[in-house]
Amino acid sequence: MSLWSFVSHMPPEQFSGLFGEFPCNLRSLLADWLENQPWEFITGTDSFCTSVAGALLSAMVEKLRSLASSNEQQCQVLQHISNLENTYRRDPLRLVAIVKGILEGERAALLKRDRHLPLSFHRRQEELKFGLDLQRLQHRVGEIQALQEQWKQMGDGTRACRQTKLQESQLKTDGKLQGKDLPALILEAVKELEGAKLQVLKRLHIWKRQQQLAGNGAVFEENLAPLQKRCENLVDVYFQLQQQVVAVGRELGSDLLSRLLERLNTVLSALVESSFLVEKQPPQVLKTQTKFQASVRFLLGPRLLQASAKPYVVKADIVTEKQARELALGGYSTPLSESTGEIVHNTVALEINSTSVTSCATFKNMLLKKIKRCERKGSESVTEEKCAVLFSTDVTLGPGNLPFHLQALSLPIVVIVHGNQDNNAKATVLWDNAFSELERIPFVVAERVPWEKMCETLNLRFMAEVQTSKGLLPEHYFFLAQKIFNNSSASPEDFHNRSVSWAQFNKEILPGRGFTFWQWFDGVLDLTKRCLKSYWSDRLIIGFISKQYVSKLLGPKPDGTFLLRFSDSEIGGITIAHVIRGKDGSFQVENIQPFSAKDLHIRSLGDRIRDLAQLRNLYPDKPKDQAFGSHYNKEQMGKDGRGYVSTAIKMTVESERDQKLPPQESVQPPAPVNMYSLPGPPPEQPMDHLCQVLAPDMRPPAFPAQMVLPQFHAPEETSMSMGIPSASPFHSPPTLLPAPVSTTTTPLPLGPNVAFGCQPLSPLCLLYTYLAGVTPAPSVAGDLSAQPHGRGVSRNRPFSTHGTSRLWDLLLAPPQLLAASLLD
Repeated sequence: MSLWSFVSHMPPEQFSGLFGEFPCNLRSLLADWLENQPWEFITGTDSFCTSVAGALLSAMVEKLRSLASSNEQQCQVLQHISNLENTYRRDPLRLVAIVKGILEGERAALLKRDRHLPLSFHRRQEELKFGLDLQRLQHRVGEIQALQEQWKQMGDGTRACRQTKLQESQLKTDGKLQGKDLPALILEAVKELEGAKLQVLKRLHIWKRQQQLAGNGAVFEENLAPLQKRCENLVDVYFQLQQQVVAVGRELGSDLLSRLLERLNTVLSALVESSFLVEKQPPQVLKTQTKFQASVRFLLGPRLLQASAKPYVVKADIVTEKQARELALGGYSTPLSESTGEIVHNTVALEINSTSVTSCATFKNMLLKKIKRCERKGSESVTEEKCAVLFSTDVTLGPGNLPFHLQALSLPIVVIVHGNQDNNAKATVLWDNAFSELERIPFVVAERVPWEKMCETLNLRFMAEVQTSKGLLPEHYFFLAQKIFNNSSASPEDFHNRSVSWAQFNKEILPGRGFTFWQWFDGVLDLTKRCLKSYWSDRLIIGFISKQYVSKLLGPKPDGTFLLRFSDSEIGGITIAHVIRGKDGSFQVENIQPFSAKDLHIRSLGDRIRDLAQLRNLYPDKPKDQAFGSHYNKEQMGKDGRGYVSTAIKMTVESERDQKLPPQESVQPPAPVNMYSLPGPPPEQPMDHLCQVLAPDMRPPAFPAQMVLPQFHAPEETSMSMGIPSASPFHSPPTLLPAPVSTTTTPLPLGPNVAFGCQPLSPLCLLYTYLAGVTPAPSVAGDLSAQPHGRGVSRNRPFSTHGTSRLWDLLLAPPQLLAASLLD
């Protein structure tokens, strides 16, 4: 956003006296255009500054004329044009001073209000400064060219006299030459070129730092085209200046000539070596025996690479932190002596793309086959050991075929050999990406950082990982500070000036837990990314809040008020806390057992909340259907495409209040039906009976939350009912073994928090269970038959085991023999 977009909404009295000769409505008309001109960097009164100021005045007039043709206040705009022409045409530097004062005043007012300026503002200022410096440099080259023509027309005596004065002036001013002498202009141009080079190198370092922060989720402008253009422009100036220096070398003297050429070559070397960089980084957590990709780019390749019979080849090697440090101290000019590991497919040609005007080497199928571990410091673990990939090549550049050895180091990499190391490796990478500094020695990073910076890092990572625009809030930071510093009694202000160490972040186990702070936080990230993104983005989850504070929030609220918080004691869990209020006004806050990602894949969070009737209002007072209605999944009704009646899983919660209710009286089982009685409708049998037959010793786990499956229905297309069909008029439907009939369902365990409700099941279903390979517990067999049934003793089996007769024998058998056969 532009500066004016902020300033225009501020009270006008803050700018009283700022707009005098330059009216406020004229500032409003020119808005963004005015800010995109280098007013603040025109600091001199020489011919270059004067010419730039005159050009800006002309551009402003042209801008206003284009606005006048489409503006309702055309007369007023034309009046502004006339005033500008009459007032500043003879002295355009005065206009520069006035506009500069207005922009500085606006910036001061915004800083006073917000204490900082937008990042886009700083970036634009840097671009404007470099653009003006490049203009000045090109202007200087033009002046040198003009003076060269004059020197060619001078006699030898005149040039000798000027050379003597130049040397005397150099001794007096220590090289700071004045005037319009050609050598003086060349020295000034070389100095300005060195300054522009420093700006480019700094911008390249910023690009690399932004690339590293992007590893934590920061926004990153990956486009390298503007930086490539800067490098190419400076290289063009270098070649022009080099030719001009050589052309007047006789007048400069051998000593000054050699020093100027050395300075120019230093500029070229710095630009060439810095423009070879890693465009696409390899993964920073790298598992052995896993393929990965990366690419490097040579910004000056299209301009400087000379045609070669053999293509230039880029090689990738793995290096340790110690090796990376030695390479950096040597200026990345010494070839690598030994690789720390073995990378397969580690050589690629450096190619020039004429369409995109780029020079790149893309590694598509690299694989780290093995790694040599180095000696670690103190208690440092494998996942704290940092390596890097070194990309290197040898090229010849320019018309003189100058040889260069180019090297580019990747961001720090943690090599792992097993997936369970991934979490701690990510912590090492996160810390290094967040808190390393520009132009550091590889891979030095602070051991302690301010808590505020840690909050920024956690928020950045959370938003990037979850892919949401809703970040962490101050109350979330407060809870996180209490957790990492193990201090629940401090106020938010107490943490402002605290610093957090690497050990507190991911080495020390949290009190009373079995994991570190990062391991817990990363679990929250993974759960939210996989299952809770939409809920978080809709601000339905408070999440980072302690149990104690939940009780304070829910205590005064009506019965059924609830909120969602991340589990404090489990990694990657979310729980529902709700208030239960008694008739006497007392209340109790209950926390339902946390749901993991696996649980939420079985049934979503919204559907679970819909299942629980005791949940009424989302804190503070929003009805749950209004809050979560858009997150409910549509319940499938009727039959599916194959004719099956659909089923659904529901969640129930057994509260302490429910568990105190008196148990219901059991119903006596019905008497067994005579196997030779007349046919009749099949009696419905309780599912509890099946549970006793299949697994009498199995008991459902006492989870507070259970999932219950509604009654199973047979496919429509089958002619069989839930009981045994009367295949013969002489056989009545057999019954299952007697069992107490209960009005409640007995859930079968199905993983954590889940059980299927047992409904009446026919012997046919029992048969299907047998055919599926479910074997009942042997304890039941003793009640049915005194004879042991061995696997190889076929004569003890009451049924034939051959083909279809086996199936029909089972279907038509009396219940006692049926059960005995199934237990066999």
